[in-house]
Amino acid sequence: MAGSVNITAATVDPALLDLPWNIPLEEWSNEHIALLPKGISRHLVRFANLSGYVIAIKETTAEMAQREYDMLRTLQRLDVPCVDPVAVIKNRTDDDGTPLNAALVTRHLKFSLPYRALFSQTLRPDTATRLVDALAVLLVRLHIVGFFWGDVSLSNTLFRRDAGAFAAYLVDAETGQLYEGGLSNGQRENDLEIARVNIAGELMDLEAGGRADEELDPIRVSDGIVAAYRSLWKELTGSESFSSSERWRISERVERLNELGFDIEELAIKTSEEGTKVRIQPKVVDAGHHQRRLLRLTGLDTGENQARRLLNDLDSYAATLGKEGLDEEAMAHEWLMRVFEPVIRSIPADLKGKLEPAEVFHQLLEHRWFMSQKEGRDVPLAEALTSYINDILRHRRDEATVIAPPTETISIPVLGGAAPDDEDEDDDWRSKV
Repeated sequence: MAGSVNITAATVDPALLDLPWNIPLEEWSNEHIALLPKGISRHLVRFANLSGYVIAIKETTAEMAQREYDMLRTLQRLDVPCVDPVAVIKNRTDDDGTPLNAALVTRHLKFSLPYRALFSQTLRPDTATRLVDALAVLLVRLHIVGFFWGDVSLSNTLFRRDAGAFAAYLVDAETGQLYEGGLSNGQRENDLEIARVNIAGELMDLEAGGRADEELDPIRVSDGIVAAYRSLWKELTGSESFSSSERWRISERVERLNELGFDIEELAIKTSEEGTKVRIQPKVVDAGHHQRRLLRLTGLDTGENQARRLLNDLDSYAATLGKEGLDEEAMAHEWLMRVFEPVIRSIPADLKGKLEPAEVFHQLLEHRWFMSQKEGRDVPLAEALTSYINDILRHRRDEATVIAPPTETISIPVLGGAAPDDEDEDDDWRSKV
């Protein structure tokens, strides 16, 4: 690397210094470039390998790069799903001293894909609807913390599979603005209209290129984000009144919000002067209720829908073995050691890049349920796992993007092996779950 550059980062990875910042990004050799699917961007964006993971590099102005870096760090502190900012590279020059554009470096989100790469041939209507629903949830979360996006689109979003649905992550915060006092209704409606128009245009582009199912209606799907957004926003922020004799509706409201993946930090409850009406309104709504519970119990960091499904299996495990009365943390540890981790270790080494572990476990549970329904019996987990690996997982394309070190050791599992060392060899979890 010729000359000197200015690197702004919370924690600087020394490997950043080895990248050819003295060369325009479009001229970087394949030695550094990682070939991954990417979305449409107004700026030049390329992926590169760095210290065993993948980074996205975007060339832009120094001011815009620094602003977006700061904005992404702020959104992270607010627990909003977005890409991880790594560094801002300024003061770039080529070997002749000619100034080059600054660069924003973000960490590529593992197991995520741009919307154009989420389907192999044509985009089906139900897949498009799920993508739009995920984007609506992301937009609500952004608006709750007071963030005006200004460029809502599928192209500015990355998607990860989340237990049959999709979870959306913000990629481009270049046009965004954070308002401490929250957003006005006009600002929210403006973002929503931008989303509707952009999504319709993106789907029409796919349609024109023959990459959308004939039954897909771009206008109807794009209108769906408006309906999904307003329904979720009302549930999260709207107030409701009911008779004081129906106080059970307070718990019902909380449960509905939890089912949507949100937790409530505060509830404002007011009674009327007559004392016959109760009015409730959620305050400071936070997302990730099931995620946090699973992380607290097991240390597993997953998507919200994945967390809900894994927690359901944990509860089922406790009920099946008659251990509902056991301490929750102890029960979760036993389930992790005897069910989840053995399943993940059983995935052959050449298939580990197909899906992230939590999604593999979710799909295994789905596969087991379908097998049991079809065969009219309770299919053991080990039998379902063998079928899932051979019939489903082996035929998926890889969605992992992190490159493992060549010396990484991976144990090859034996499905008929013994139980963990601290368990009775005859007490095999595979025969009971």
